[in-house]
Amino acid sequence: MTNHHSTEKRKSEHIDIALTKQVSGRGITTGLENYRFIHQALPEINFNDIDISTAFLNKKMKAPLVLSSMTGGTERAWKINLNLAAAAEKRGWAVGTGSVRAAFENPELSYTYNMRKAAPSIPIFANLGAVQLNKGYGIDECRRTVDIVQADALVLHLNSMQEVFQTEGDTDFSHLLEKIENICMALGVPVGIKEVGMGINGQLAKQLFESGVSFVDVAGAGGTSWIQVEKFRSKDPIRIQAAEAFYDWGIPTSECIVSVREHISESKKTLIASGGLSTGVDAAKAIALGADLAGFGRSILRDAAESEEALDQTLERIEMELKIAMFGIGVKNIASLKSTPLIKKIV
Repeated sequence: MTNHHSTEKRKSEHIDIALTKQVSGRGITTGLENYRFIHQALPEINFNDIDISTAFLNKKMKAPLVLSSMTGGTERAWKINLNLAAAAEKRGWAVGTGSVRAAFENPELSYTYNMRKAAPSIPIFANLGAVQLNKGYGIDECRRTVDIVQADALVLHLNSMQEVFQTEGDTDFSHLLEKIENICMALGVPVGIKEVGMGINGQLAKQLFESGVSFVDVAGAGGTSWIQVEKFRSKDPIRIQAAEAFYDWGIPTSECIVSVREHISESKKTLIASGGLSTGVDAAKAIALGADLAGFGRSILRDAAESEEALDQTLERIEMELKIAMFGIGVKNIASLKSTPLIKKIV
């Protein structure tokens, strides 16, 4: 196991780099800009009647929106997580923690993941790297992860490209589907799978759902590229150069959503769209293309690091943009937005 200081230091560096460096991919976007809603000049609804509430993990949500798994394992991460949890609770969004592995390596850091304290009623998911299942982690560690966070679900993240660009990365991603299936069968709370910004295609999503996964967060390309984040941490000149060749790697978020929906029509499985979303219009497009929930990560990290007030304002803006987009096409609720024909590809 890595010594816990290195994990802690890495988490801290990740926050700094995500806030200060150019970590978006280049030459690749979410693709959401290629879709446009077909404006309805006469929407035939009252703006004040628009209802964006939904449900997830057997809990009511006031909005179909998620604050994506980002951080944990340092004092600063704890402040960010508290802000995320408090703002999500207030606005009725779901929220995820960053990877809980730091708490296994140093149990004193467990408190940095305790979002439940600030968010008693909303869906919260705990998070662990799926690759840890090849590093001695099993059902006990997964259970403890859920307990540490008091989570409603466990997310196992897939970050192969990030790991291969990390000098200390774990790169044995073999036989994981079977191990994920075993966790799904034994855990007793729903298991979700998310990428970290390179996307999940429909074929893989179908395999994951067939293995017992309850939800998939495509986390597509167009937002943060963890290849670029790791480039800024790297001391290895070859890896730093190699990162340049992967600036445009990944599946754009919009393509992921469309691909997953083509492969799974079953509505019992939940699809979360994240990866480069920054506005409520992005969220509306993602849902209209087939997502159930839309997730926000780095675009709200700066506000989360600043204050709960700054974050709350941003979340309010995103909700308002979502409602205005719905007003613009005359849909009153999320179910109608999901099935709207009023979105078209413009290129």
